[in-house]
Amino acid sequence: MTWITFLWPMLTAACITMGLIHFWIGYRQKRGAANFLFALTAFSFAFFSVLELSMMLARSPAHFLELQRWADFAGAAGAISLASFVWMFFAAGRRWLALLGSGLICCSLLFDVMPVPKLIFLQITGIRTVETFGGASFAVAEGVRNPWVAMYYTGVLFIALFVADASVTLWRRGMRRRAVLVGGTITLFILTAGLQAALVDAGVLSTPYLVSLFYLIILAAMGTELSREVLQAARLAADLRESELRLNLAADAAHLGLWVWDTKNDEIWTTPQCRALFGITTTEPLAPNRFFDAVHPDDRDIMQREVAESLRVETDYEREYRLLLADGEIRWIAVRGHVERNKDGEPVQVRGVALDVSRRKQAEDTALQLSGLLINAQEVERRHLARELHDDLNQRLALLAVELELFGQKPPASSSAVTERMLAFSAQIKKLSSGVHRLSHELHPAILEQLGLESAVRGFCRELSTTHNFAIEFQSHKVPRSLPDNIALCLYRVVQEGLQNVVKHSGVNRAKVELTANENELCLIVSDQGCGFDVAKSKHGKSLGLVSIRERVRLVNGRISVQSQRGEGTRIKVHIPFTHNQESTLL
Repeated sequence: MTWITFLWPMLTAACITMGLIHFWIGYRQKRGAANFLFALTAFSFAFFSVLELSMMLARSPAHFLELQRWADFAGAAGAISLASFVWMFFAAGRRWLALLGSGLICCSLLFDVMPVPKLIFLQITGIRTVETFGGASFAVAEGVRNPWVAMYYTGVLFIALFVADASVTLWRRGMRRRAVLVGGTITLFILTAGLQAALVDAGVLSTPYLVSLFYLIILAAMGTELSREVLQAARLAADLRESELRLNLAADAAHLGLWVWDTKNDEIWTTPQCRALFGITTTEPLAPNRFFDAVHPDDRDIMQREVAESLRVETDYEREYRLLLADGEIRWIAVRGHVERNKDGEPVQVRGVALDVSRRKQAEDTALQLSGLLINAQEVERRHLARELHDDLNQRLALLAVELELFGQKPPASSSAVTERMLAFSAQIKKLSSGVHRLSHELHPAILEQLGLESAVRGFCRELSTTHNFAIEFQSHKVPRSLPDNIALCLYRVVQEGLQNVVKHSGVNRAKVELTANENELCLIVSDQGCGFDVAKSKHGKSLGLVSIRERVRLVNGRISVQSQRGEGTRIKVHIPFTHNQESTLL
């Protein structure tokens, strides 16, 4: 083995390796035409390298001439594919130069498809073996040269001019590194390899072709460019992973699910949060139909029609609908999608977000229900006041007016009888005053402002106990007399509502009220040992009592807990933060 038989197989292997790398890149990328063309270039010069070695080892003129013919075709394929690669990779240069050069090369190859003569030699008269250093030798053909070979190398020169022109254009665009590294090396290769081959064909140099050896210049340049792209891809991949991680964290924090639907290939990509929203496991394969199937049957047809409409016309998609998950849970989500179209107006991709709005929907339903309950409660309260005024106070006032009129028409003869009737009238007026006071107290307890929360609660407990024959134990500890009006009224209404519920629903005739205070907060507990109730079901019921209590406590930044079970009584506990400089606002 000599250095020639060692070096040229390595050159062939290097060309094939670079060709395979770019062929794989072109196969993996959607826009890999440039990589395919460079792979073709590398394979062409790999074949040329094999032919170079074979010609150096040729021992007969006929064998050398056949190898020479194939080398002409391989060199032409390499030159034309290089021009095509530069055109695709640079998107620059005067195309007519490349077309003219390729045309001249192809026309010159007509000599190689004819029986005689051939492109390089009209006739080979002999093979001469030339000794070189290291004990190696190579074969050189001698014969009559074909002058039309100049057409071939003129075409090569035009391709070199095309590559140089494209490199200059790329330089002016600001892509100077690529212009010098890729364009410059390709131009240098074409000129040096073409010149050396032309001198060999002209008989000026008695050497074998060294085209594949010069091709190492391009391999080094493209290897450097490829390494740079690999490093950039690695950095971009790392940045992409970091960006995706941040995006997922932001989406998780906002409870957002991101998705991209490739409408052409009917493929979909989602974030883990989006899978979780739709109840899709991480191992389950993704398909658009899987997301459609998760939609509640009552909303599915409408949703599919609106998605199809957004793809048909140039409008974004925005909709709220229900999901029916595998465990029977119903979840409300809001979906917004943007349709991306190609230059022909056809939808190619839909990008969007999905947001869980179940809490908002529940809050809206609760607010709507509460609004209805408040209106009903208002009407009930008005009817109650109307009955009290009409059936009680109005009738008693009418009766008193009739009695006074009769008294004025026929006063008693004796003074004692007059005194007795006046006392009766006074008693009736006091009862009327007491009724008016009771109604006024129910609407707004003035005693809160006059005597404070503790006295007002104690008085209400006493009145309720007397009215309903109901035992109420009231305990208080360190409750300040002066409290912000909103806090005092809130706690008073909680006691009022809580004890009325005990009277109506507990089934017992005893309750307990505890009111305590410290430097930071007030604490109220209303409890009984009655029949109790289901707290969870009460949240969805039609009763306004607990709803109003919770809302009042929330408005003063308090906390409330309701503990109750069937047969074990009820305990309502309220904590309200308290500071002496808190503003006073009446509810």
